[in-house]
Amino acid sequence: MNTLDAILTRRSCREFTDKPIKSETLHQLLEAAMSGPSCVNARDWSFVVVTDPEKLAQMADANGRPAEPLRKAAAGILVCGDLDRAFRFAKDYWVIDGAIAAQNICLAAQELGLGAVWLGTWPQMDRVEAQQKLFALPKTIVPHSIIALGYPEADLTAPRKSRYEDDRVHFNQW
Repeated sequence: MNTLDAILTRRSCREFTDKPIKSETLHQLLEAAMSGPSCVNARDWSFVVVTDPEKLAQMADANGRPAEPLRKAAAGILVCGDLDRAFRFAKDYWVIDGAIAAQNICLAAQELGLGAVWLGTWPQMDRVEAQQKLFALPKTIVPHSIIALGYPEADLTAPRKSRYEDDRVHFNQW
C-alpha cells in the first residue's frame, strides 16, 4: 500500500480480533510517530505503550465512554507532550506535534494491516488528570490522545467514497 492509499482508505476501527501485535510492529508504529515534523524539531512527545488487558481497561475507564475500544484492543499508545522539550517561546506547539505523531501512528497502522482509532484526551482536563494519575506521569508530561490498536474484525482496505469537498477549497483568496 502506498501513502496515498493509506490516507484515502484509513478509517476509525473500534472492533478488534484477539490477535496480539508483535513488538516489532509496535516499534514500527513508534518510529512512524517520531518521524513526523515538530516545531523547531523539538520532538516534544513521549509515548506510553500499553499491551496489558487490565491496564487497557483502566485506560478506557480514565478516558470515559468514547474510549471503550481500548477494552478489546491489542495495544493502546498514549501520546503525550513533554513540556520540558517544547519550544520555549510557544510551548503550545506540543499539541500540534502530538497530533502529527498520532496521525502518523494511524496511517502506519493502516499500512501494516492494523485497525486504529484516535481517542481524544487533551484538552479535557478530567481525562488528562486521570491518565496522569494512572501512569504516574511527571507534571511536565501531558496526555494528548490515545490510539487504540489491533487487528480489525472487518476489512478496512476497501475504497470509500471521496471525502473531498470542493466548496472548502479557495485559491489565492477566500
